[in-house]
Amino acid sequence: MPQPLKIAIAGALGRMGRQMAETVAADPRLELVARFHRPGSTGEGLIGRDHALAVADVVIDFTTPAASAELAKACAARGGPALVIGSTGFATSELATIAEAAKTIAIVRSGSYSLGLNMLTGLVERAARALDDCDIEILEAHHRFKVDAPSGTALMLGEAAARGRGIELDDVAKRARDGVIGPRPAGEIGFAVLRGGSIVGDHSVGFLAEGERLTLSHTAGDRSMFARGAIAAALWVAGRPPGEYDMRDVLGFSGS
Repeated sequence: MPQPLKIAIAGALGRMGRQMAETVAADPRLELVARFHRPGSTGEGLIGRDHALAVADVVIDFTTPAASAELAKACAARGGPALVIGSTGFATSELATIAEAAKTIAIVRSGSYSLGLNMLTGLVERAARALDDCDIEILEAHHRFKVDAPSGTALMLGEAAARGRGIELDDVAKRARDGVIGPRPAGEIGFAVLRGGSIVGDHSVGFLAEGERLTLSHTAGDRSMFARGAIAAALWVAGRPPGEYDMRDVLGFSGS
């Protein structure tokens, strides 16, 4: 029987950190060997980051963009472990840091670790390719504590739609509308954001034409689905060559 994969959890005191620790501990394929949080944090079972990196095969990280970029840099400096990143809202410089680290270690980074949402991404890309004369609008809703907008998942869906159209999302994205904005430009991909209560995550992509509308959507029931997806990513990335991967690679969709 193979040895369990050794997992360390970054951001262990956060909501996703707690969910990840619980889910990892319940999986016989895995061994939870370390939990760590920001420097100076205290709590039962927490250890320092450097110690955690020394004992883990894979680190699962749902923290902040700045912390994730710094963690990627630290992992690369020591030649491992591999990294699964679930943070969203990265600045260009932070993405560059992660890309540089991925030259040395294997990293999976995704806007969402839900299997259903990644299936939705594939459907959105195909629909955008087939329905090339439709307007595309993306609506997302999250709990009141989420700090970035649009969500990483919404942007992931926007990238899928743009990919289906053969264009760059940055060239056509409309992230906010306010005041007298004039008619909607052809080819625009719009985003709308809701924040409130305890919503785990709702996403929908509308394809709007004259006389009809197609909506593809996904609703998250609880955070355990993200934890399960992150575990699938961890099992997949262990032992992979250096590179930056996403859930399309994990699920075998990237070649389709």
